[in-house]
Amino acid sequence: MMKVTRCSLIALLILISICLTGCLNNGGNTAQQTAYTVTDAKGTQVNLPAKPKRILTLSLGTDEIMLGLVEPERMVAVNYMLDDPTVSNMVELGQKVPTKIGFPKGEEIAALQPDLVILPDWGDLSRVDVLRDLGIPVVVCKGPRNLQDIKETITLLAQAAGEPERGEKLLQKMDKKLTDISAKVAEIPTKDRRSVVLISLMRNYGGIGCTFDEACKLAGVTNGLAAVGLKSGEILTKEKLVESDPDILFLPSYNDHGNLDIDRIKNEYVNDPSLQGMKAIKNGQLVEPDEGYIYNCSQDFVFAVQEIAYRVYGDKFKLGPQQYLTAVE
Repeated sequence: MMKVTRCSLIALLILISICLTGCLNNGGNTAQQTAYTVTDAKGTQVNLPAKPKRILTLSLGTDEIMLGLVEPERMVAVNYMLDDPTVSNMVELGQKVPTKIGFPKGEEIAALQPDLVILPDWGDLSRVDVLRDLGIPVVVCKGPRNLQDIKETITLLAQAAGEPERGEKLLQKMDKKLTDISAKVAEIPTKDRRSVVLISLMRNYGGIGCTFDEACKLAGVTNGLAAVGLKSGEILTKEKLVESDPDILFLPSYNDHGNLDIDRIKNEYVNDPSLQGMKAIKNGQLVEPDEGYIYNCSQDFVFAVQEIAYRVYGDKFKLGPQQYLTAVE
């Protein structure tokens, strides 16, 4: 048996000590790399100890963004409309998240035990402090009104989810799609450009300063409400509708699972004697676009642009249902 000298024993102990110190240091570095901080739309710094695995976002649009950034398994719940094909372009992904929510209160959110909550600034912000007091990280984001807002929200949500690279990838996919659409729009002669008015169940939506207005511009279409000076947030009157006199009317199709009499709502316009002189009604240019695209405020806003162009200018822009962009592969 080999004899262990005093010197060799000391050397061995020193070597073990160095190895242990290295392991501890590496472990500490790993912990530091895992924890991170994001600054939300309100300027609040939100600390996250690790990549969240039980994410909850409190709007349909932010669900769509997050599902372009993370696997469905990382979502603890999604909006109940996400698997409704009349209003969602992500039905398949929505079905992969079993729990559906509407407009939950603070205690209902806490019961889901999320490790990250995303809340748009148009939502009930009184829940923010309640959730943060419970130790739940809450990131407030913008309610997008234009393409730039959407891009900023994607970047913020990607950072919050610990997936900044996926956020960059999603933005690149958006830019490529918009470039492709823009090239086709440029081929449409000025004389063939047309106007449209969106008849929305949200009667104060569709004018200057909303995502639909910007989508129309990118699609080479005149937004009739913007043309007569109506701003988003202002109620569309039938007088303003007559003044806009669009080539095409976009009519609603969402019926809230049969709870809305959508035919009655459409007939208020289509059969109104005061509107029969409008070009769209005289020429039968009454279109029901895919609302999963038209109202989209996620990365799939690009398909809102394409859907408008498709419904106005035809098959050059043909778009099938349930298209979406994702950085999860």
